[in-house]
Amino acid sequence: MTTEQPTTSLPTVSSAPGWVVPDLRDPVRTIGRRTFDFDRRIAVMAIVNRTPDSFHDKGATFALDRAVEAAVRAADQGADWVDIGGVKFAPGPELSADDELDRVLPVVSQLAQESDVVISVDTFRPEVAAATIAAGASVVNDTTGLSDPRMAAVVADSDATIVITHSIAPPRQELPAPPQYDDVTRSVVDFLRERVDRALAAGIPESRIVVDPGHDLNKNTVHTLELTRRLPEVVALGYPVLAAVSNKDFVGESLGRPRGSRLSGSLAAATVSAMLGARIVRMHDVVESVDAMHMVEAVLGWREPLEARHNT
Repeated sequence: MTTEQPTTSLPTVSSAPGWVVPDLRDPVRTIGRRTFDFDRRIAVMAIVNRTPDSFHDKGATFALDRAVEAAVRAADQGADWVDIGGVKFAPGPELSADDELDRVLPVVSQLAQESDVVISVDTFRPEVAAATIAAGASVVNDTTGLSDPRMAAVVADSDATIVITHSIAPPRQELPAPPQYDDVTRSVVDFLRERVDRALAAGIPESRIVVDPGHDLNKNTVHTLELTRRLPEVVALGYPVLAAVSNKDFVGESLGRPRGSRLSGSLAAATVSAMLGARIVRMHDVVESVDAMHMVEAVLGWREPLEARHNT
């Protein structure tokens, strides 16, 4: 992937107060078949849930043909990554590893044949991660933050990137009580630092680590809003930050919008996150999200306008 060059007529980051510029350990990353310079790039991760009970689309892409179609369409619409999930994070009935693989593996395989888009798999199971990496996935998106120590070993033995996400409940289970934090952002940062150390000790290099503060995961709306405001503290860890904000309940509760009516709030949350240093945004609505992040890049002078005819 060619990184866009800045124009001389647009403001640079240094002249744009309010923007957080991450000091990344390894800003240039080759992930799968694409290369990103996260010093000058904000990637859009599209979402394809092959689940009958996903919180947003309610199973719209559960059928294999619809899941593959959605994944290919997302790539064609400009998504940099496609994140494929077979089990949602929220509480629900147990699903075996074999059943999860039956859901995600054929989508990964077909998408890898049809596109060079980065493929990530949203899973907490090492066996699912290993099989999907072999089939063409280049990212493991672990919403439990390496809760299973075998996951770090699987990723270390591959070329895959790991997304380490903050959450505190076991997958698919309710917390015994509403989440409480003395300082939610400090708790998230401490958790991510400890899990990054776990990844490094297992042999995963810094250049293959991404962190995710886990918007809404075992957090209420007030927690998530504070965490978003203080995102620079997560960014200061030095790894690209993924912000999974799309259609989350913190958006709906902040605006009084039901599921299905949260696009504008999601785009605002993604834009604020990018301004505060996030370098990957996980989004449902691909066209709108790609436009929003390209506009952020254009304002920062990282992307030339496709046209520059106004008043010329």
